[in-house]
Amino acid sequence: MASVKQFQVTFDCAAPERVARFWCEVLGYVVPPPPEGFATWGDYDRSLPPADQGSWFACVDPSGVGPRLYFQRVPEGKAVKNRVHLDVRVGTGLVGEERLATLEAECARLVPLGAVRVRLLYDGHDSCIVMQDIEGNEFCLD
Repeated sequence: MASVKQFQVTFDCAAPERVARFWCEVLGYVVPPPPEGFATWGDYDRSLPPADQGSWFACVDPSGVGPRLYFQRVPEGKAVKNRVHLDVRVGTGLVGEERLATLEAECARLVPLGAVRVRLLYDGHDSCIVMQDIEGNEFCLD
C-alpha cells in the first residue's frame, strides 16, 4: 500500500479569507497565486456564482514543507471544543522559564491579530498556552 505524502488541514468557518489571513500571520504562510487567467483572488471570486463567492480560501507554507490550510464557509457557528487542533511549536527544545517566556512572547504577538488567550498549562517544567483563533477555534502555543 502506498503511503500518503501530502495532506491539508481544513477549517470550517464563517469568513474563510479572514481566518486564512489570520493563520498566514500566525504561521508565516502565504496566499498562493490566483488560478490561471485571473490577476487577483478578487477577480476569481467575482467570476463565481453569487452563492459561491467567498465560500473558501487557502494558504500555504512558502517553503512547501507544511500542509496546505483550507478554509471553507459553513452556515453553522462553532458549538463545542475542536476534536482536532493545531499546535504552534514555538517552544521546541526549551524548558522551564525560557520556554514560558518564548510562549508568552508569541502569545503577545498573536493577541493583537485577534487571537484570544484561554489559559496557561504549566507544571514548572513543561508548558503550553491554549488559545483561540479569530473564530474561536482552539490551538496551542507549544
